[in-house]
This record gives sequence, C-alpha cells and structure tokens, in this order.
Amino acid sequence: MSIKVVIGEVRFSYANVWEPKKMEGSDEVKYSTCVLIPKSNKDAVRKVMKAIEEAKQEGIVKFGGKIPNNLKLPLRDGDKEREDDENFTNCYFLNASCKFAPGVIDRKKQQIIDTTEFYSGCYGYVSLNFYAFNTNGNKGIACGLNNIMKTRDGELLGGRSRAEDDFADINIDDGNDDNFFEEETPKGFKQSNDDYDIF
Repeated sequence: MSIKVVIGEVRFSYANVWEPKKMEGSDEVKYSTCVLIPKSNKDAVRKVMKAIEEAKQEGIVKFGGKIPNNLKLPLRDGDKEREDDENFTNCYFLNASCKFAPGVIDRKKQQIIDTTEFYSGCYGYVSLNFYAFNTNGNKGIACGLNNIMKTRDGELLGGRSRAEDDFADINIDDGNDDNFFEEETPKGFKQSNDDYDIF
C-alpha cells in the first residue's frame, strides 16, 4: 500500500515525463522528474514528511518487524546535497518515477499535448505516492510519480533557452507581411506578364 499526496507549487527539474529513460544503476525504464520544494512552502514539506512517516509504519513488516536506522528516504536537502547548483538553494528535493506515462495537464486542467510546454524549469502541482521497499538488502521509502499540473512557465534549466524567451523583444508588423517579399520593379522598366520590356 502507498500513501498519496498532492503538493504545490513546486518546480520541476530533470523532467523526463514524455519519454521513459533508464534509471541510474538499473536497466529499468521509467518516466521521472526531480521535484524542487521551496523550504518556505511549509505546507508541502509537512505533507511529504507526514506521508513518509506513514509509509514507514506501513512498511514495518517489509522491513522485518522494525524500522531500520539507516533507512533510505526520498526527501533530501538541496542546500546540503546540491550546494553547487543554485536552483536547489533553499529547497528540498525528491526524485519521483513511474512505469507508465504520468498525466500532464495545464492550469485549466486540459491535457498538455505539445511536449515543449512542459519542461525542466516550469512550475506546478504534483501527485505523488510514497511506499516502502526492501530490495536486495536495500530498505527505504520510494516516491512514485502519479500526475502533474503545470501552473506557470519558468527559466529553462539545463543550459538551453526557450525560443519564446530569445525572441520576446522582437515584434513583427503583420500588416507588412504581404509585401515583404514582393520584388520591386526596376526603374526604367515596365512589367509585363512574361518579362520586363524597355519603354
């Protein structure tokens, strides 16, 4: 059994929600994203911590009757573990994954079809589930990815810029489009249907 929570507003990084990829240290292919939770969002942090504690209690049998001291937990401190990345500053983070494609909708709750609309750096809400695992002696609480609702754009993470941002200050006058590529009639010539005639 798993514990489900919905939190927001969060930021998404390392977003692989359109195509599954191999997970680190495994041949298993999954959809995934890193969820950045601002430490100032105390409600979201509280929900995640509560869900992890509940998952611990539900996993006691799986853990062999007691909760281990060295249990692997999904919620991590960006200021301590990613201090070289300013995007993780003042944030907690967790990695969420799933075998099947998550639902991705916009703030109007319409399904996002254009894959460029959801990317690493945008913001939104996310539905997660937490559950206990005990695999080959590794014991902990995992975070599953359910669904995502994008609420707003953000600076693209990963070194690339968005085309919309690069050309944001350029405005094209649509009124001149029809004449933009028209060839000007050379001076001293009159244009006929087939050729230019000297007159």
